[in-house]
Amino acid sequence: MSDVDIAKSRLYEKDLTLVVVKTGEVVFETGSHRISGFLGAIEQLGAGLEGAAVADRVAGKAVALLCVYAGISEVYAGVLSRKAKAVFDEYGVPCEWKDLVDNILDLNRSGVCPFEKAAADISDPEQAYAAF
Repeated sequence: MSDVDIAKSRLYEKDLTLVVVKTGEVVFETGSHRISGFLGAIEQLGAGLEGAAVADRVAGKAVALLCVYAGISEVYAGVLSRKAKAVFDEYGVPCEWKDLVDNILDLNRSGVCPFEKAAADISDPEQAYAAF
C-alpha cells in the first residue's frame, strides 16, 4: 500500500480529520477540525513532513498552501475545493478527492470558511504559513 492509501484508510477507519504517513508509518493524526490540525503537524514535525502523504477530510486553498509549504508529496481529500486543486496542480502535488466543490464552508455551513477567505489573496506558501 502507498503512503496516501494508508493515510486514506486510517482517516476513515478511525474517523479522523487528518492523517500524515511517511515511508509506511503514521507520523501524525488528529480529529481536530479546521486547519489547526495541519498547523499542529507542521509545528510538531517541521521538515519531517517533507515527502509525506496526507489524507484530510476537507482541504481548501489554505490547507493546500500549507501542504506545499511543508513539502507534502501527495494528498487525498474527502472534500477538495477547486482553488485547492489549482494550488496542487500549480506546484505539481498529486491529489485525489471524493468530492470537488467550489468553496469550503465554515463549521455552521452558513458561509465560506474564514481560512479560505484569508487564503483568497495569498499565493505564496511561506506567506500562507506566516498568516495562519
